[in-house]
Amino acid sequence: MTYATHIPPISRSAAWVGGVSLLLIAVLAAAGNFGALAPLITAGDAAKTAAAISGSGLQFRIGVLCMILAAILDVVVAAALLRILEQANRMVALTAAWFRIAYAAVFVVALSQLASVPNLLPNPDRALDAIDSYNVIWRVGLMLFAMHLVLVGYVAVRTRILPRWLGILVGIAGAGYFVDGAGTILQPDYVPSISTVTFIGEVALIGWLLWTAIRRPKLQLSSTR
Repeated sequence: MTYATHIPPISRSAAWVGGVSLLLIAVLAAAGNFGALAPLITAGDAAKTAAAISGSGLQFRIGVLCMILAAILDVVVAAALLRILEQANRMVALTAAWFRIAYAAVFVVALSQLASVPNLLPNPDRALDAIDSYNVIWRVGLMLFAMHLVLVGYVAVRTRILPRWLGILVGIAGAGYFVDGAGTILQPDYVPSISTVTFIGEVALIGWLLWTAIRRPKLQLSSTR
């Protein structure tokens, strides 16, 4: 049976909070990971990595702080998307939110490994081991993040509260993260690569949320059963 049900307009405040928070996450992650941390870390070279971090301790700590702030914003995004998607399917929306919150918690655990690095610099091998542990925990945690995106995409495709094309892109992004997370478990020295292509769905979601906040469109929920 096909049916159409009117739902309240998408919350403008939730769209603003979600869009701006996702944009800040992208900025903080880029600044923290690629701007501050990556230039100081040389894979497989403990001595060089320890020397680089010793010479730029503040830069390293700022990088870690940026990543922690991004993890906190992940919880904010989870709440904002729950506010938007619960109008369509509260159970799935709530599950999606909890997956993102669980990912944020795992990410903070991973970041705690990085936070310990400055104290381990007298022993470069231990410092590099902590960095490697961060990478493994974070990549495995991506599987939780992947499930969040897949569920968001599912709600979009099934109910049309988000455009179907957006739901498909977000779902594909989730699949990419899941493959990269699983690859870390299944293959030694796996380097995430799929999500570097499929992440476009996340970018599209940021744009759609901000555009929705500006336009405040009135959408209808439609589905099939």
